[in-house]
Amino acid sequence: MGSAVVVLVVVVVVVVLLLALSVRMVQQYQRGIVFRFGRVLDRVRGPGLQLIVPVADRMVRVSMQTTVIGVPAQGAITRDNVTLTVDAVVYYRVVDPVKALVNVHDYPSAVLQVAQTALRSVIGRADLDTVLGDRERINAELKSVIDAPTEKPWGLLIERVEVKDVSLPEGMKRSMSRQAEAERERRARVIAADGEFQASRRLADASRAMEATPGAYQLRLLQTVVDVAAEKNSTLVMPFPVELLRFFDLMAPQAAGAGHPTPAAPDLGPVTEAVADAAEQSSEHPGTPQH
Repeated sequence: MGSAVVVLVVVVVVVVLLLALSVRMVQQYQRGIVFRFGRVLDRVRGPGLQLIVPVADRMVRVSMQTTVIGVPAQGAITRDNVTLTVDAVVYYRVVDPVKALVNVHDYPSAVLQVAQTALRSVIGRADLDTVLGDRERINAELKSVIDAPTEKPWGLLIERVEVKDVSLPEGMKRSMSRQAEAERERRARVIAADGEFQASRRLADASRAMEATPGAYQLRLLQTVVDVAAEKNSTLVMPFPVELLRFFDLMAPQAAGAGHPTPAAPDLGPVTEAVADAAEQSSEHPGTPQH
C-alpha cells in the first residue's frame, strides 16, 4: 500500500508539472505564436487558455494594441533652405503577428528608425510655408512613407503620424513676426480706407437727400445743437451755414456800389479854347505873367 501511494503521488506530480508546462494564458489583446522545434505553426492562438506540447513547443505572445512612439527631434533643411527642428508621434499596431516576429527583429525600434528617416526626407521636400500651414499634407505624406516598408514585409499598420512641434531659428522667428505685423498693418489700412469710402458714399447720398428738402438743413442744425447741449458744456458752438456765407459774398459788391456812388464832375459851363490854352501855358511856365 505504501509503495502504491508513493507511485500515485509521483504520477500526480508529473501530471501537474506537465499541465503547468503545457498550459499558456493568452490575453484578449494578445495573439500567441507557437514555435515547435523552432518552426512556426500556421495556427495563431487566440485569447484564453492554450495547450502546447511541453519541451517541443514555445509560445510567444504578441500584443495587438495600438502602440505610440515619439520620434525624437530631427534637424532638417526645407526645400527653401530653412533649418528646422521637427519632432513627431507615430501610432501603429500589429496586423500580422507572424511577420512581426519572423521578418523583423525588434519591430518597435525598426519603426522608430524608419520614422526618423522619413521625417527628415519629407521635411526636406517641402518648403517652410507648407510645413507650418499645411500639417495635414505633411502628416499624410509621412504616413505613406512610413507605411510602405512596414505593412506588407513586417505585418505592421501605421494608423496615424502627426508632426508635434516645429522649432525655428530666432532670426527666422523675428522675420516672420515682422512679416505678420506688416501684413496686419496693410489689412488695417485697407479696412480703414474701405470704411472711409463707404462713409463718403453715404454722406454723398445724405447730401443729395437733404438738397432735395431744404428744411432738412435746418433740422440737422437743430439736432447738432441738441447733441452739443446734451453734454452740459458751458460753451455752445453754433454752426454757421455755408449758404449764408455765399449769400453775403454775392451781396457785398452790390452793397458797395449802391452805398458809395462815384462823384460826378461839376458842370462849369462852356470853356473857350483860348482860356484852355492859357491855363495850359500857365501850368507849364509858372513864372509867366497872365493877362
